[in-house]
This record gives sequence, structure tokens and C-alpha cells, in this order.
Amino acid sequence: MLRSWALLLGTLTVVVGLTAPVAAEPAPERDVIAQMFGWNWRSIGRECGRTLGPLGYGAVQTSPPEEHSLLPELGFPWWQSYSAVSYGLTSRYGTRAELAGMVRDCHAAGVRVYVDTIINNMSAIQGCGIGSGATPYCHYEYPAVPYGPDDFHHCGTPNDAIENYSDRYQTHHCQTLNASDLATENDRVRDRIAGYLNDLLSLGIDGFRVDSAKYIAPEDLSAIEARLSRPAYVYQEVVYSWNEQVRPEEYLATGDVMDLRYAGTLSAIFRHGHLAQLRDFGSALPSAGSVVFVANHDTERNGSTLTYADPERYTLANAFLLAWTYGHPKVLSDYAFDAYDEPSPSDPLGRTTDAVCGDGHWLCEHAWPGIGGMVGFHQRVRDEPVVDWTDDSGDLIAFGRGSAGYIVLNGSDSPATRSYRTSLPPGRYCDVMHGLPSAGTCTGPIVEIDESGWLHADLAPRAGLALHTGAMVTD
Repeated sequence: MLRSWALLLGTLTVVVGLTAPVAAEPAPERDVIAQMFGWNWRSIGRECGRTLGPLGYGAVQTSPPEEHSLLPELGFPWWQSYSAVSYGLTSRYGTRAELAGMVRDCHAAGVRVYVDTIINNMSAIQGCGIGSGATPYCHYEYPAVPYGPDDFHHCGTPNDAIENYSDRYQTHHCQTLNASDLATENDRVRDRIAGYLNDLLSLGIDGFRVDSAKYIAPEDLSAIEARLSRPAYVYQEVVYSWNEQVRPEEYLATGDVMDLRYAGTLSAIFRHGHLAQLRDFGSALPSAGSVVFVANHDTERNGSTLTYADPERYTLANAFLLAWTYGHPKVLSDYAFDAYDEPSPSDPLGRTTDAVCGDGHWLCEHAWPGIGGMVGFHQRVRDEPVVDWTDDSGDLIAFGRGSAGYIVLNGSDSPATRSYRTSLPPGRYCDVMHGLPSAGTCTGPIVEIDESGWLHADLAPRAGLALHTGAMVTD
């Protein structure tokens, strides 16, 4: 979302009678999404073949592809990409042709592509400007779409801004942080939004993350989705704070919902609680309709969840996310930043440069030891129940997923040495939190399960170990 919208993070009624949307499920058997925040199209296409496909990611979430405002006087902040100017596909991340090439490269690697879409609003810029594709615009005039003043809400509050988030009408009909709010109840606006989404579908895009879905009435989203030319996977950002009238549950009829309560609670446990509290971990939304994560680009920047700056706990939390039974996991792959507004590495014109993992700027968390290998774990155990749970009433936990996988997480500041009874078949296993299976062996430590199913493990502080039957060692 735009800048301070992220600060509205809160905690996480299905609407009856909506028209069934044109919908699709997450990638079958490969439902882990990598959010490649701030990456340009060339780099994502390359990374799909190099790491995302081989690690087992089912999909990539891109940054918004539509034409956006340019704000050189502010240093081209990351959030200018959420200040839409037109539905043309020239952005700081690349051109239409480069976007299409990325889709082809990712599909060749078995990875679907979901794009972040800005359909609640256009720009938040007062006055006029020129967009990233050289398109002129003003706050209520977007000739390239086209949109004019009658295509936007004018709700009558001071500056047409939301003043009371407990007021459903204001939430759906007023502006958030000066962003010109589209009148999505109008068929003309719905047709133009659907035209944009269908253009993306024509390039092979597989689905959409709907930014700021909370500010669009569910019936409006349903009407837009009914205009899609083919099935697409939809998941929606519905930020919720206590005592608000618009709730995430209302949006389950129009797609899956990003579960911000899950992220906040999971981070709080890993930061301040005890891992033993995770035994029955879940959230208010149904697992099948939830997209879950440890952090996203907003929460990293507003500090409401764990971040890459606490790498050990961040890795353990992501390992738990991928080992647990709840929701469709999403892993953030970001860049290092020192200030809230800081954009991804860019050239002097504000265009994002190619990502280079390990260069001190691009973090590439999707491939970190302890995260990348857990994608294969998740894929292997996805339908198996939690079994063999054990904990020390503190920060050492272990559990299995049927007879397919087993994980031990030590969140304490002390090493842990002990044995665990598992349901895994006897044999030698690659520890996928520290290596990857390769040609019958492992690039990291090899661990043995004895004939009685026992595992002996020595764990360093804030470290883990994970085994699954798809990573057994034969050599």
C-alpha cells in the first residue's frame, strides 16, 4: 500500500449472495509464493529458472506492473509504484515486453506469476504530473485510461478522506491518504479495471494480489472478477484493526485473504513468547482461504513483524511457517534498507537495476539456508497431519508431519542436545535447513533415523533441523 497505509496493520461474516467470481486455486501441490518485492522483470525471470523453480516454489508475486507516478524530488520512493497513473505496462521494473518475457521464463521453470494490482485508487499526487510511461495525468484526470472526475468517489468529508474506519460507507467511498478513490460500483469503472486485468491475463499472468481490497466493497470486487476472461487466482489485502466494520472474512467470497493476524501473532511469539505456544497455532480465517507469511514489504518497514534484521528468529519463523499445516505460505524476498522510503537499487532515472544476490543490497531470503530448503519440505508433507509433537514448555519444539517429515526448532539462547521419537522411516536424511539434496547425497549435514525411529540432534542456539522423505540420502 501507499506509504503510511502500512501503519494501519491490525489483527485479522462471509457475504452471502455475491456473484461467484472467476477463480482458480493456488498452484496444485506447489502453493508456496515468493514475494519478489522490488525486483525488476528481467531479474525475476532469471531467478525463476535459477532458484525458484528448482527449490519448489509454485508462484512468484511481483510488484505492481502498471504505470505509476514519478517522484524524483523524494528519491523515487518504493511506494510511488502504488500511485497508479494508467493501465499501461511501463514501470520502474521494466516494459510490457520484459513483463511478458518474465512470464514465459517463469512458466518454463514451472512457476506461476501473480501480480500486485492497484485497482482501488489511482495516484495520491495532488495536482498533475507525468508517469513512468510518459503519460500526463492529474489527481482526478487520467486520460490514458480514461478516467475523469465522475469516475471517483467524492464522499463529502474534509478532503474526501476517511475519518472513521468504523464507518463502512467511509471505508468504501472515501480516500485513503489522498489517493483518488475509484467509484468501483460504476459499471464504466468496473469495465476498465477488468480490461486492465484481462490485458495481464493475455500475457499469461496467473493471478492477482489485490492491494487495498478492504477499501473496495466485496460486491464490487465480485462484479469485476465476473468480467475476467479466464480463471485467475485472487488473494486480497484486507487490513483489519479492532472495532472496524469491514472485516477480512467478508472477502472470502471473492478470493483468498492475506492473514495479517497470523503474521503479527507468529512474529510476537518468536520475538517475545515461547515456541511451545505454537502447538495449536492458527488464526480466525479458514486455512484453505488464507495466504500466510512472516513478513511482507509493509510490515518489514513499519516494524510490526519480524524482519531480516533479526535473521536467526526470522529464519526459524519462516521454517515453522513452511512446516506447519495452516494456509498457503508466502515468503518475502526483499532488499536491505536504512529508511522507510528507500527504493530498491535504481539508476539515476529511478529504474530498478538487476538484482544480484549477495551484493549487500539484495537479500534473497527466498534462498536462505533454513528457508529455501523448507519449500521442498512443505511440498512433501502438505497433506500430512501434525504428529509426535514435543516441547520443553519453553523454546525447544519438535513435531512431525505424518511419516513424511520432521522438524526441530530451538528458539532459545542455549544449545539443545536430546533425542526425539519420530514417525519417519529409518535411514539417512539431508538436513534441509542447512543443505539441499543433490544426486543422492546432501550439500549440508546428514542425519540418521535409527530402526526404532529415534533422532539424536545437537542444535545450536536459535537454530533448527528438518528432514523429509524426499531428501533421503542413498550414497
